[in-house]
Amino acid sequence: MKALVLAGGSGSRLRPITHTSAKQLVPVANKPVLFYGLESIAEAGIREVGVVVGDTAPEIQAAVGDGSAFGLQVTYLRQEAPLGLAHALLISRDYLGDDDFVMYLGDNFIVGGIKEIVDQFAAERRTSDVAARIMLTRVSDPRAFGVAELDEQGRVVRLEEKPSEPKSDLALVGVYLFSPAVHPFVERLKPSRRGELEITEAIQGMLDAGLPVHSTVISGYWKDTGNVTDMLEVNRLVLESLEPARHGEVTDSELIGRVRVEAGAAVHGCRIVGPVVIGSGSVLRDSYVGPFTSIDRDCRVTDSEIEYSIVLRGASISGVRRIESSLIGREVRITPAPSVPRAHRLVLGDHSQVQISG
Repeated sequence: MKALVLAGGSGSRLRPITHTSAKQLVPVANKPVLFYGLESIAEAGIREVGVVVGDTAPEIQAAVGDGSAFGLQVTYLRQEAPLGLAHALLISRDYLGDDDFVMYLGDNFIVGGIKEIVDQFAAERRTSDVAARIMLTRVSDPRAFGVAELDEQGRVVRLEEKPSEPKSDLALVGVYLFSPAVHPFVERLKPSRRGELEITEAIQGMLDAGLPVHSTVISGYWKDTGNVTDMLEVNRLVLESLEPARHGEVTDSELIGRVRVEAGAAVHGCRIVGPVVIGSGSVLRDSYVGPFTSIDRDCRVTDSEIEYSIVLRGASISGVRRIESSLIGREVRITPAPSVPRAHRLVLGDHSQVQISG
C-alpha cells in the first residue's frame, strides 16, 4: 500500500501567515502539522509516499527531504493549480499504479493516527471486493464539509460536497483509503460549480456503480487546521500530553506544571504556567507565559505577557501587555505603540447625540 499526501493548496484561511509559508508547515507544539501526518503514515507501516505539492513546493521539499527522517520514501508530484482533491489524485495516477493507497490531507490532524483503519482496509481487501473506505466524524455545521448519508445498516449511500441542506451531520475526515477501482471514476469527472474535481463525486460514482464503499465513524479528535482557531485548538491538544523538561538555562524563574525548555533556550526572571514549550535558541526575560503556548526557536520575549498562542520562529515580543489567542508569524516584531495625546475627531450630522467617556 502507498500513501498520497496532499500538501499543495494556498491556505487562504491562514493568511497572512501563508503568504510566506506553506500552511502544512505551520507548527503546533513546535512541529509542523504535516509531520504529524507523515509520522502516522509511517506508524501504519506504509513506506512509499507521494507528496502532492504546488507553489510552496521548495519549502515543503526542504522540510521533508527524501522522507528518510520519517522512515519513508518520498516522491514529489507537482500540481500546477489547486483544482480539487480528485485532481491531485488524477495527476498522481502513474505514481500510484495499481496499488491500494491512503489519501491524506496534509493539513489534517487525527489523534491516534491511522494504523487501525489502514490495517482494517488491508484485511478487507484480502477477503472482499471493498473498493474504498472513508473516515467520518460528527460536526456541528456539516455545510462546510463533504457530507455522508448512511442507511440503517450504516452503509454509505450518498455523498455531497458542502451541501446547503445536509442530510446528516457526518463529515468526511481528510483521510481516504482507495483501491485502484477509484481511478476510472476520477478520470470521468467534470469540474464542479467551484471549478474543482470533487473527490466526493468520484466516490459517489463508485456507489452508483455498485462498488462497496465502507465507512468508519471516528470518535477521537480530528481537526482541519485550516484556520487560526483550529490551529490553536490542536496546539492546545498536543500540549496536553507534553513531557516537561529543562534542557535549557532557567534562572530566577517560576515554572509551574508541564513546561519544556529545549536545549539552547534561556529563561530569566519569568513566570511560566504550563503546558508550554520553548524552542531552542529562544530567550525569555521578565515575562509571563501562560498555558497552551508554543514558542518556536530563536524567539525573544521580554517584559511581556502571552498565553494560548503560537509564536513562530524568530519572532520578538517586547514590552507588550497582553497577548492571547494569537498566531504570530516568523520574524515578527511586536512592541508598544508610542504614547500620543488622545483626541476625538468627529463629523456629525444635524440633531446628532454623542456620548464620549474618558
